[in-house]
Amino acid sequence: MKPDAKSTIETGKAVLGIELGSTRIKAVLIDQENNPIAQGSYSWENQLIDSLWTYSLEAVWSGLQNCYADLRANVKKQYGTEIESLAAMGISAMMHGYMAFNKQGEILAPFRTWRNTNTGQAAAALSELFVYNIPLRWSISHLYQAILNNEEHVGDIDYLTTLAGYVHWQLTGEKVLGIGDASGMLPIDPTTKDYSVAMVDKFNKLIAPKGFSWRLENILPKVLLAGENAGVLTSEGAKRLDSSGHLKAGIPVCPPEGDAGTGMVATNAVKQRTGNVSAGTSSFSMIVLEKELSKPYEMIDMVTTPDGNPVAMVHCNNCTSDLNTWVNLFKEYQELLGIPVDMNEIYGKLYNNALTGDADCGGLISYNYISGEPVTGLVEGRPLFVRSANDKFTLANFMRAHLYASVGVLKIGNDILFNEEKIKVDRITGHGGLFKTKGVGQRILAAALNSPISVMETAGEGGAWGIALLASYLVNKGAQTLPDFLNEHVFANNTGIEIAPTAEEVKGFNEYINSYKAGLPIEEAATKYKQ
Repeated sequence: MKPDAKSTIETGKAVLGIELGSTRIKAVLIDQENNPIAQGSYSWENQLIDSLWTYSLEAVWSGLQNCYADLRANVKKQYGTEIESLAAMGISAMMHGYMAFNKQGEILAPFRTWRNTNTGQAAAALSELFVYNIPLRWSISHLYQAILNNEEHVGDIDYLTTLAGYVHWQLTGEKVLGIGDASGMLPIDPTTKDYSVAMVDKFNKLIAPKGFSWRLENILPKVLLAGENAGVLTSEGAKRLDSSGHLKAGIPVCPPEGDAGTGMVATNAVKQRTGNVSAGTSSFSMIVLEKELSKPYEMIDMVTTPDGNPVAMVHCNNCTSDLNTWVNLFKEYQELLGIPVDMNEIYGKLYNNALTGDADCGGLISYNYISGEPVTGLVEGRPLFVRSANDKFTLANFMRAHLYASVGVLKIGNDILFNEEKIKVDRITGHGGLFKTKGVGQRILAAALNSPISVMETAGEGGAWGIALLASYLVNKGAQTLPDFLNEHVFANNTGIEIAPTAEEVKGFNEYINSYKAGLPIEEAATKYKQ
């Protein structure tokens, strides 16, 4: 007989996952069958201090304590019991950034998040040195930029880590990092499943004239694969997380991971030839590769799955924001007519109507650039809708053009993978706001990527569920690989609903994107006009 949630919690068999996202810290408690049984959350915001985006350490700990307190309150309300112990737990957070500490464990400079773009000089120099695309947000870019800036604190660095690595260190005393998160600090060698020794050596030689007392390999966290021992919750760590004092020490903690890795786990996209696409305010795709790419591409970031397989990531700054503003225009029109507004109905009607439009949108083009878009080489953005006098200007084509635009840049990046690198993919899972209206965003993305797209109900559980699953894997894996564990114990009866594109839809999207690329000089010219 399956134990109920209350007895699972009371006997210490539940598993906890906590993820520190950009705007929300979320906790998910799961049962022995890996299903969520309780949640907690806490909203927080980054601050712009001295032109850099940051969160204070005080905000990190008060946010974690408030999130955990919210989880405790929900457990008490639902089940009338208290969390005393757990089978396992895990910490995840937004990747990249810069957290540098001295020998005393004191932070040397305010935490610099992934959002900061002040590292252009360093990222360009390192990309050339390593012959590898090093994005602005990676930890090594932040470190080298601090060196180029002659920042005084750099000589005192004893430990450099990410947000997830920092929280895990404080909870367990272990200076470790899951390989997926580590791959956003410094490139990983797919053979050794560790930092690239060649790149570490190149970096050490590059900064040798500075005469620092440290070497790069000695200040980075130890790299761990999913399922490896990453320490246990200490009594001090338990008190820092649970200010009520109920939570007991000794709980196994899985390797801390980044939000990209937990997103892969939550969509069952860690196996080679699988991928996932997140599409909301911004969008990104993660394709798990069978081998490394033949050469570096500026628009493709290389990271890894939590079990160490190479992943090609295409990250786009713009997705649904411009589309949403157009939908709001129709909402205003409906209000003018005195008709009650139901936003779900408006989205549903407009999105489904878009599917009746021409496969190439009748010649209409939308540039949804609220901000700059690195993939297409634009530093700034101006939302533009472009048409010629002879185009088929219908509501269906208009909405279809905006839906195409929301994944257009993603297509440009992924076309490199599929057309130039000949990457093969068996399944791609979509998650995020674009897929809320059933079947529409899914069909559009399938046409863009010329691949079947699956959408699962559970994808909405997000990264906190993903890190909880990694914690469950730590204590329940047996001899199973991570993909087998997920397939057999988590997603056995949930492969999602799949939509495959038609040849006509693929042809139409390709025609649209050719016109889109040809028209990019129009968008570039618009960005030069200062309002």
